[in-house]
Amino acid sequence: MSTDFLPIRGFDHVEFYVGNAKQAAHFYDKVFGFTPVARLGLHSGVRDRASYCLQQGNIRLVLTSALQPDHEIARHCALHGDGVKVLALEVGDVEAAMREVKARGATVLQPAASLEDEHGVLKTGIIKYAGDTVFKFVERAAYRGPFAPGYDALDLPRREGTGLAAMDHIVTNTYLGEMNYWARWFEEVMGFTQLTHFTDKDISTEYSALMSKVMENGSGKVKFPINEPAEGRKKSQIEEYLDFYCGPGVQHIAMNTADICTTVRQLRERDIDFLRVPDTYYEELPARVGQINEDLQELKELGILVDRDEDGYLLQIFTQPMQDRPTLFFEVIERHGSRGFGVGNFKALFVSLEREQGLRGNL
Repeated sequence: MSTDFLPIRGFDHVEFYVGNAKQAAHFYDKVFGFTPVARLGLHSGVRDRASYCLQQGNIRLVLTSALQPDHEIARHCALHGDGVKVLALEVGDVEAAMREVKARGATVLQPAASLEDEHGVLKTGIIKYAGDTVFKFVERAAYRGPFAPGYDALDLPRREGTGLAAMDHIVTNTYLGEMNYWARWFEEVMGFTQLTHFTDKDISTEYSALMSKVMENGSGKVKFPINEPAEGRKKSQIEEYLDFYCGPGVQHIAMNTADICTTVRQLRERDIDFLRVPDTYYEELPARVGQINEDLQELKELGILVDRDEDGYLLQIFTQPMQDRPTLFFEVIERHGSRGFGVGNFKALFVSLEREQGLRGNL
C-alpha cells in the first residue's frame, strides 16, 4: 500500500476576492448564518486590503477586497467578478508539504513561511492551481488566535446558524481538454486518487453536456470534482461559467448539513434562491431511490433532490449564482451513507440550469 505523502487534515478555509468585503461579510452573516470572527484592514495597520473571516460549524470563509484600484485583488475582481481565489488545506507540516509538492512539479507561488503574533505561529505555503486559483497549505497547530496573525478578533455573539457544518467538496470548471490534465496533476502533485468519473453520456440533455472527474485525498476527507464542457448543440453551463468568469475557477462549494430540510427552509426564509426541478421529478422519485427517512411532500415543497447508490442515499439542493455574473453558487448536501454526487439528478438539474440560462440569454 502506497504512503500518503501529503496527509491533509481537511479544508482550512476558502478565501474569496470580492468588490466589498464588508458588505459581502454582512451577506454571509445575515443570510447564510456565518459568524464574523476576525478582521484585518486599516484598523490593524494593513493599508492595501480588508479581510473578514466568518465561521459556521467547521466551515471558514474569508472575504477580501482591495483598498486601492491598482491592486492584484482589484484586478482579479475586475476580470472575474466576486469569486474564489484561495483553497486552503490544513496540514500537519507545511515545510514537508511544500517540499513534496515542489518535488512533484507544483508551481510554488509562496514557499513555506511563518507568521507570528501573541497567539503563536501560523505557517503557510502557496502553489498554483487552475486559472488564477491557488492552493494554500496551512499549519495551525501552534496558533491559538481567532484566525491568523494580523487579524483582530471580533467579539460578537455567535449568530444563529443555518445548520451548515462542514465543507463536503469543491468543484472546479475548466476548458475543454483540461480536465484530464488537472486530474493527472492531482494524482502526481497532490497524491490524490480518482473516486469516480462522469462522461457526457452521464451528464447531458438534448442541448448540452459536461464531463467530470472527482479527485480525493488519501483519507477521503477532501474532494475536488473537475468539470469540462462536452460538445453539444448549445452552450453548456460550464461554457457559460467560463465566459463570465473569464477562465477556469471554482464553480460551486458543497456544504454538509445534518438536517437539510431545516437548513433549506431557513435559507429560503432569508431569500436565498434555489434551482427548481419540475414537479414530475418527485412522481418518479420513490421508484428510483426506494425507502428514505424524509417526507417526500416536504422535499417536493422545498425542492430538495434525492439520489441513491450502493452505499446509501443523499439529499442535495443547489442555489442560484451568488452574484450577477452566472458563476459561483453553493450546494447544500445531507449524506446517508452515499459517497456519490447525485448522478441520478444530473439530467433534471441540467434541464433546470438550461432554463435559467435561457432566461439570461446565454443558452
